[in-house]
Amino acid sequence: MRLITPSLIALGLLAGTDQAVGDRAKDNGAVRDVVRQYVDAREARDPKAVSALFTADADQLVSSGEWRLGRDNVVSGSLASSAQSAGKRTIDVERVHFVSTDVAIADGRYSITGEGSDRRMWSTFVMVKEADGWKIAAIRNMLPAPAAK
Repeated sequence: MRLITPSLIALGLLAGTDQAVGDRAKDNGAVRDVVRQYVDAREARDPKAVSALFTADADQLVSSGEWRLGRDNVVSGSLASSAQSAGKRTIDVERVHFVSTDVAIADGRYSITGEGSDRRMWSTFVMVKEADGWKIAAIRNMLPAPAAK
């Protein structure tokens, strides 16, 4: 019986690992999907859809240095920015890093192209997993700087 117990424990640990890997892959896809939904909602100029993606205390620091504090300011600022600058926005997520099971950082290349626009930036999203799914807690947009000499 003692030989069976360690084997059963090992199998249980492996099964738990498979579950954790599956959950992580699912969460990775969900985090990436929230970024896609954010871009789509901004492009559609849909305040309700944009708002639904954020935590109440979300904030956004944009490349101009403006810091939008609270969901309402993030939504109104994002939509005003979309209305002001022509072009199509895309964010290509390159990496999702899980700080914990319910906190993730998504980094992606952020571009605004077309209609006389060609801006290339970097965007970092901090997300938290709430009861109803992943939500954006913070966004940091930045312009790449030249390499230090």
